[in-house]
Amino acid sequence: MINKLMSTPSIDWPAKFSRKLEVVQDSSLRNYYEAGLPDPNTPLEDVMFLAMDFETTGLDSDNDDIITIGTVPFNLNRIFINQAQHWTVRPRKQLAEESVVIHGITHSDVLDAPDLSGIYEQVLEQMAGKIMVVHYQRIEREFFDKALLARIKEGIEFPVVDTMHIETQLQQKQYGGLFNKILGKKPESVRLGASRTRYGLPQYTPHHALTDAVATAELLQAQIAHHYDRKMPVKQLWL
Repeated sequence: MINKLMSTPSIDWPAKFSRKLEVVQDSSLRNYYEAGLPDPNTPLEDVMFLAMDFETTGLDSDNDDIITIGTVPFNLNRIFINQAQHWTVRPRKQLAEESVVIHGITHSDVLDAPDLSGIYEQVLEQMAGKIMVVHYQRIEREFFDKALLARIKEGIEFPVVDTMHIETQLQQKQYGGLFNKILGKKPESVRLGASRTRYGLPQYTPHHALTDAVATAELLQAQIAHHYDRKMPVKQLWL
């Protein structure tokens, strides 16, 4: 079992939440921070996670916007599909044709959808008290933070377990270094589908927020089962 794969210093997220509570104005954000987090020393097997995935109009959080959000709660034993949520929201800029090709969400799909300002409270309710799990944390963190800043003049910070970060470190540990380079070995893809394949997980159609959230939950379960002690403190994985 690998207990210290992560080299990133652990952030004191409970302390950060306490500081946020001193300045936050929005009532839904306040409720989110007041719900708190598991103790940093909570074993992974006792943590309730929330897998989250966004589909966006592009990859630039300064100019692009969220169009769908998928969330599903889970622990190391179960994925609670009956509590999953999926929202379609209307972006503030017109959908680009290239993004429609990727995620299949069309102009008519978002025409009658609410703005994020109409549903963000529901998303925060799903997030409350849980540890977010994502595949490539920059998307969910940056897009949600900037989307809220644009709408309620307050951003958001939250801890995540990033399955792409985990897989990147695993690949570097297995295939990195000069000797492997000389042998022509190099790290494999850490995209969600490719990462799942290494654990024998089935392939799902990509670029659907809820499907990708479920896929990410399954991937973390597999990563922990293969590489970690279930009793390892959650602070060793969160970022």
